[in-house]
Amino acid sequence: MDIEALFQQPNALPTAPKIVQELINSFNDEHVSTESISKKLAADPVLSAKLLRLANSAYYHVSRTVSTVDDAVVMLGFVTVRTLVISSGVVKGFPSASGLNLKKFWRYSLNTAVAAKWLAKQVDENSDMAFTIGMTHAIGQLVIHVALPEKSLLLDQIIDPLDSQRFEKEKNMFGFDYAEVGAELALRWKFPVAFSNAIRQFPQPLEQQPVDSMAAIIHLAAWLARSNENDLTLEDIRASCPAEVAAKFGIDPYVMLDQMPPLSELSNGLEELIS
Repeated sequence: MDIEALFQQPNALPTAPKIVQELINSFNDEHVSTESISKKLAADPVLSAKLLRLANSAYYHVSRTVSTVDDAVVMLGFVTVRTLVISSGVVKGFPSASGLNLKKFWRYSLNTAVAAKWLAKQVDENSDMAFTIGMTHAIGQLVIHVALPEKSLLLDQIIDPLDSQRFEKEKNMFGFDYAEVGAELALRWKFPVAFSNAIRQFPQPLEQQPVDSMAAIIHLAAWLARSNENDLTLEDIRASCPAEVAAKFGIDPYVMLDQMPPLSELSNGLEELIS
């Protein structure tokens, strides 16, 4: 089976809420009307309510209560609002995935997102873009589980869906891996090509020349999130560090580990995204 055949399977291509699709399209529109998008977002009671809960969470420390979508755009900025709504919409687009622990999956994705945002800031890359790609980098895993539930379950019994060696096993069984599927979904949802490239390349970012900096950031962030999920000791985390990838940014991985706050602290207040 190829990826095109995969997406022909029932329910393999989830539909993003209309306002989420418009926000995705805004990446490629220099003249996007934030006022128009704010009005449309306000008309979606579920997403707008979730946005307001996030805007008033401990994560943002706003100086006054954010009571409307317009307030959220003013207080947080359009780019941040876009990041939050797209992330919420992606989670909403996958209410179930046979055999996959969605609570664990989205926790891992959120931890990847906040780690990617923190890392991007350290190397002067786009931190909001890093967060969004971090939230969506493993989404191909959901597509595969929805489209091929029986084969996915068989593979899950051999290797955990979030194991770093999963890509090779998927290649052998399906002919593609979840990074390739996620990259294709990003294109079909009309994310910028840079998003798709980062998702496709993050498993082995050094194989591409020149190295895609966002793919490398997601690689490091995903490693940190997996380490967190597996409750690794600091000694084990240091031993497994992809130091060569970190070195591409001039990052000392041990300094990074010493300076980065715990992922639970970085994500505190954002749990609403994955609820």
